[in-house]
Amino acid sequence: MTATTLSPRGTGSSGIWGRLTISAKQIVWAWVFLALPVSFFAVVRFYPTLEAFYLSVTDWDLLNEARFVGFDNYRKLFADPVFWQVFRNTFAYLIFGTPIAILLSFAIAYYLDRVRFLHGLIRALYFLPYLTAAAAMAWVWRWFYQPPPIGVINSILGFAGVPAQPFLRSVDQALPAIMLTAIWAHLGFQIIIFMAGLRAIPTSYYEAARIDGLGEGAILARIIIPLLKPTTVFLVVFSSIGFLRIFDQVYNMTSNDPGGPLNSTKPLVLMIYQTAFSSYQMGYAAAQTVVLFTILFAISMAQLWILRSR
Repeated sequence: MTATTLSPRGTGSSGIWGRLTISAKQIVWAWVFLALPVSFFAVVRFYPTLEAFYLSVTDWDLLNEARFVGFDNYRKLFADPVFWQVFRNTFAYLIFGTPIAILLSFAIAYYLDRVRFLHGLIRALYFLPYLTAAAAMAWVWRWFYQPPPIGVINSILGFAGVPAQPFLRSVDQALPAIMLTAIWAHLGFQIIIFMAGLRAIPTSYYEAARIDGLGEGAILARIIIPLLKPTTVFLVVFSSIGFLRIFDQVYNMTSNDPGGPLNSTKPLVLMIYQTAFSSYQMGYAAAQTVVLFTILFAISMAQLWILRSR
């Protein structure tokens, strides 16, 4: 009798679950599956980020207790001429490297998409550098840039009658030389993404355009480029963040003087690394990290704005 009385309403969590709608149950299950990754990001990502904000207003050397100093680290940072040189270097990687990488990868993807003979092999060869360890690749390129007769590039220039170039030993040539290496390292990934975007465009669009008498240039400008906007936005943001966080190529290719010569190639990430683990100025390094975080956050917000305005 008691069971009969209670069964229509139910008791405990099973009764509450039974009264939920299907959409509510889907939301519950979604949060159950999201609990683990959200917890992971909260512990591994969000907490260290908040801790960095706190450390940026302290003076801490790992040995003594952190001492609150307010905005002294930021005042010191913005008054440091080395920081502004590093800031210019970082944005030089971004401003020059990103458009070159995007234009070059799109051009290669556009023409590679039309290749039918050995298409898979050529695509794999372009993608192979992206799978190579960054440190190993940087040392190979460092060898390429060496003076003759060791350096491959200078040896080729010598055969062409061009004088040997200092490359990594020059304050003017070192940054472009490292930038070229970084572009080459990520070119394969960008080509693959552009090719996926090109393959996603329905062939009926091309057929209709040709029926209307449009040439290849008009098809490229009116169909391909506009429809590739989401792909391009993703790669621009991905490439921009990559150049803002460049470290491996610079550190390994200038290991005798990291970020040299004369800080001409040093990016912000390398400055943070040296401040934290060479000088042990953790509070000052945290302030630099907050500046980098602000830049990355602004670029991410710009990505969302561009996608919503599409």
